[in-house]
Amino acid sequence: MTVKGRLVLAGAPIGQAGDVSPRLREVLENADVVAAEDTRRLRRLANDLGVEIRGRVVSYYDANEAGRAAELVETLKQGQTVVVITDAGMPGVSDPGYRLTHLAVEEGITVTALPGPSAVTTALAVSGLASDRFCFEGFPPRKPGERARRLSALSKEERTMVFFEAPHRLQSALEAMAAAFGQERKAAVCRELTKTYEEVRRGGLGELAAWAATGVKGEITVVVAGHVAADTEPDIESLVAEVDRRVADGEQRKAAVADVAKEAGLPKRELYDAVHRRSSTP
Repeated sequence: MTVKGRLVLAGAPIGQAGDVSPRLREVLENADVVAAEDTRRLRRLANDLGVEIRGRVVSYYDANEAGRAAELVETLKQGQTVVVITDAGMPGVSDPGYRLTHLAVEEGITVTALPGPSAVTTALAVSGLASDRFCFEGFPPRKPGERARRLSALSKEERTMVFFEAPHRLQSALEAMAAAFGQERKAAVCRELTKTYEEVRRGGLGELAAWAATGVKGEITVVVAGHVAADTEPDIESLVAEVDRRVADGEQRKAAVADVAKEAGLPKRELYDAVHRRSSTP
């Protein structure tokens, strides 16, 4: 009977080497293979920890992830222990790791995680925003149009949202969020978490976008408050009346319905159906 190995997803410190657990030291020393996003950073971390990596070290990053994952699965099928470690945080969370985990699960290989620091939960904890329900949205799309559509789809998301963003795109991302969620929507920009120059800037999205215009450096995590639903349902009859008024003033019905529905926070189709029923009534 073939003895299969074990895949260990190891959380790496996001800033302070002292945040690592004794278990990380142990698995790095005893693994048969260590697959690292950046082998040079791994060597520096091992040196800081006083750890001797006895196993084989291989690179495992975005550009080679697909091919290297297949190779590592074969290694696991031979009964060896493979540790995946990224530059910071948990593998698979906006970092390499998902493809290998998926293949290993399909092969019936044991997959376990060595918990460690995460920018997602660290930023959420210090943001001052609700943390009982949240969602992680990763990096917003880079292209303005795609980003606007993605954020628009999240405009009614009631959970606190966590994003990653590159410092040179932070201003435009915050401006796009302000356009989608509102200038006053509460948010927190967390920079260089756990590091020497850690900074958490809190405020409305519009205010934060203006602050980011002066230039921001470092690793960035953005936490945005969720949508708060209105206490009362919109009065459909009054909204239909507003559409009728706009049409009487010369506005196209389709455009009027879209604008009024957006202002009221109501699905466009729901208001359109109400307007249609009204116009069909003798």
